[in-house]
Amino acid sequence: MDTMLPIYIVLGVVVVVVIAVAVWLFSARAALVRRNQSVDEAWQGIASELSRRAELIPALVATVREHASHERRVFEEVAAARERSIGAASPGEAASAEPEVKKAVRAVFVVAQGYPKLQASREYLDLQQQFSDTDDSVQAARRKFNSSVRDFNTRVRSFPSSMFARGLGLSEREFFEIDDPNAVAEPPRVQF
Repeated sequence: MDTMLPIYIVLGVVVVVVIAVAVWLFSARAALVRRNQSVDEAWQGIASELSRRAELIPALVATVREHASHERRVFEEVAAARERSIGAASPGEAASAEPEVKKAVRAVFVVAQGYPKLQASREYLDLQQQFSDTDDSVQAARRKFNSSVRDFNTRVRSFPSSMFARGLGLSEREFFEIDDPNAVAEPPRVQF
């Protein structure tokens, strides 16, 4: 009987270790899936803000066009930049469209500076504030997204999550990085 006791102890320890490893692996897999979901949710935040800004552009163009209808080139550029932004299918594409959109919107605000009556318009001032608020929200959403991507990518590269990543069809995610941060550092603002 005395020899059976150590076998039960060894067997008990092995069972506990196997259960502990199984729990550890399950929690690693679950954490990887949660982080992936977090990245998707953060991207939806960016997409929502970019969509909101895209919806503001036609109103801005219409408002400024009433006073500066001869600025066709500026309006065409902002429309093309808006379409490129709307058509972005990935964070990389959206990031590469950002400087173009910002430049085009700034050009519309510069055109508006030549029209004091327009600058005094309540509608124009409201649109300008909405653009500023939306750009601030895009930047905040971008920081959240990139943080989520960094956490997820760390999990994908780390053991034991790396074992599950391939099996789940997951790989490192793309950051929402702007090539020229100065191009989007400041929301379009016009001082009176």
